[in-house]
Amino acid sequence: MPAVPEPLAELARRRDEPAVAQTLRSTAAAVLSYLAALWLSNAQVPLLAPLTTLLTVQVTLYATLTRGIRRVNAVVAGVLVAVGFSNLVGLSWWSLGVLILASLTAGHLVRVKEFVPEVAISAMLVLGVSVTRVAETALDRVLETLIGAVVGLLFNVVFVPPVWTRSASEAIDDLAGRLRSLIRRVGEELGRHTPVEDAAARLAEARRLDHDIVQVDASLVQAEESLKLNPRVKEALLSRIVLRTGLDTLEICVVVLRVAARTMTDLARSRENEPLFPPGEAAALEELFQHLAGAVKAFAVLVTSDVTADADTAEARLVEELAAAREARDHVAELLLAGVRRYPRQWQLHGALLAEVDRMLDELDVERRSARLAEELDRYTREPSEHGRRLAQLVGSVRAHLPVPSRARRRREGAH
Repeated sequence: MPAVPEPLAELARRRDEPAVAQTLRSTAAAVLSYLAALWLSNAQVPLLAPLTTLLTVQVTLYATLTRGIRRVNAVVAGVLVAVGFSNLVGLSWWSLGVLILASLTAGHLVRVKEFVPEVAISAMLVLGVSVTRVAETALDRVLETLIGAVVGLLFNVVFVPPVWTRSASEAIDDLAGRLRSLIRRVGEELGRHTPVEDAAARLAEARRLDHDIVQVDASLVQAEESLKLNPRVKEALLSRIVLRTGLDTLEICVVVLRVAARTMTDLARSRENEPLFPPGEAAALEELFQHLAGAVKAFAVLVTSDVTADADTAEARLVEELAAAREARDHVAELLLAGVRRYPRQWQLHGALLAEVDRMLDELDVERRSARLAEELDRYTREPSEHGRRLAQLVGSVRAHLPVPSRARRRREGAH
């Protein structure tokens, strides 16, 4: 049996990744769209149909539906603009400019978002043929676009895209792991002499961690879209809220750690030839940071766990770590207060460090998280009723401004 080429073997191993799955699904859907266009249209080379399918078939069903509708709207708007221009003017440099301006304006009016350029492209392609063939070309282009969009929609309806919560959970878990590692290393350096360069390196690492949250957020947005309108998911709303609120909490913790790293850098700058803290205070602070790191780990497991038993274990572990961290925090506060009374140098930095620890403990608190989840669930369930109320208010406002016929006029109209 011949060996499988390495690129294909690598593709098979990574088939569960969003990019690989999207590549395979888009290829299959585009080929099906081309065959359908050959069968249903008169075009000899209907490449517009697979092109539309490639733009329509997205990594989630929700994105496929929304983008497919916008794509069809863009093409229809461009065709209508081109047909109107063909009856008024020919094709010249100035009419082309007016056509593009009108098409782009129409694209913004019909709200096709990223497909605004497609309106102008459709209009130019239709107007580029001879005037006698404008109507025929316009119909062919609309038909191919419809075929491509319908095939793309049906493909994602029949072959429902996967739920990408796993990749989002892995991204959140990786972020939490890097945050936990940085907290530990910061705590380990408190009892020895730390050059300003080393403290600044920790600050730079915290800033990079803050910037990398954008990538984790993009992965979570993709996961949230994969849960919308997906028949595979029974508790889509709860899954979305758990991951979103979890990432929000970790993001705040990253910001707080970045501020703490800046505090450490300022402290290292003022203590060039001595440790950041005396041995007793440093040992207590290191213990505090170790418990903080353990709380972050338990919190990440709690957020990303799909099994109830694992989530319960993680929550119990989180409660233990937070309790130990609060006890260590109180002990550190006593030691720092006594030390500041003896050596009042940079007392404000000591207070700032305690305040930053308090913020992180408050964000990771179990009761606070439960309240946040309840608030988000209540907000999401209240949104549909608010939309209905706004619609009723709008209808009532419109009716209030309509002319009301007099009673005599209504009787005359009823008599007729």
